[in-house]
Amino acid sequence: MQIAMINDRVIPYEQLEPAYLDRGLYFGDGVYEVLRSYNGKIFALDEHMNRFSHSLAAIGIETVDVNDIRDHVLDAFKKSEIRNARIYFHITRGSSSRSHSWPDDIKPNFFMTITQLEDSGKVKANGIAVSTYPDLRWKRCDIKSLNLLANVLAYQDAKKKGCDESILVNDAGFITEGSSSSFFAIINGSLRTTPLTSNILPSITRGYVLKAAQSIGVPFEEKSITTEQAKSADELFIAVTTKDIVPIVKFDDVSISDGRPGKITARLIEQFKQYT
Repeated sequence: MQIAMINDRVIPYEQLEPAYLDRGLYFGDGVYEVLRSYNGKIFALDEHMNRFSHSLAAIGIETVDVNDIRDHVLDAFKKSEIRNARIYFHITRGSSSRSHSWPDDIKPNFFMTITQLEDSGKVKANGIAVSTYPDLRWKRCDIKSLNLLANVLAYQDAKKKGCDESILVNDAGFITEGSSSSFFAIINGSLRTTPLTSNILPSITRGYVLKAAQSIGVPFEEKSITTEQAKSADELFIAVTTKDIVPIVKFDDVSISDGRPGKITARLIEQFKQYT
């Protein structure tokens, strides 16, 4: 008799609900997106949907109509009536018996949540502390996949150290990005961030930060940053969908910009507001 056990309950394997057979649960076999709204309007929806489409194609999920997903997002957001919302959704390859290969007729599963976002004004005003952690992730971080264990472990390490984010460092000693954010430094008045390759996520917010820099006349370059360069930088900040630009005031116990958010970062925050 084939059986399954859920916590302390034993049932026949054939009675398992599809949710317990989801390849997202077994293998992290799926992709996701996180969007947010500002004052009742979803920000950068087209860019997020384009990235989601890229992620689906990259892992070979070909039977999903992204326009249908977009409609689901808009409809659910309207029903939620949350003005400042976090919108999370994912698609997994589907449910089937546990095997590394999947059946030809497998049907993707869709899941979404819309929740209230907390106000980020305090962290913007005071800045955050971050700590470094080895970048243990796979080589295709440009795909926004559900394989996030390395990110989770990095963030948990930062939390144990009393920090607000973990900054990932590769084997060559260069910073890639945060566990759930993009990373930026102001060095000699110029903005610097990691170049877009397969080892980092093509962050939507990152793109708007560079746009903001161009708009206010701050020069920028996409160039790798070492931890030592970060510690001696004029200013540091992260960029993340749910909070946009957040200043860093402490990096591995080293105070940045006298322990206060920097002036160029503040200008970029103000410019970013023009887009939202």
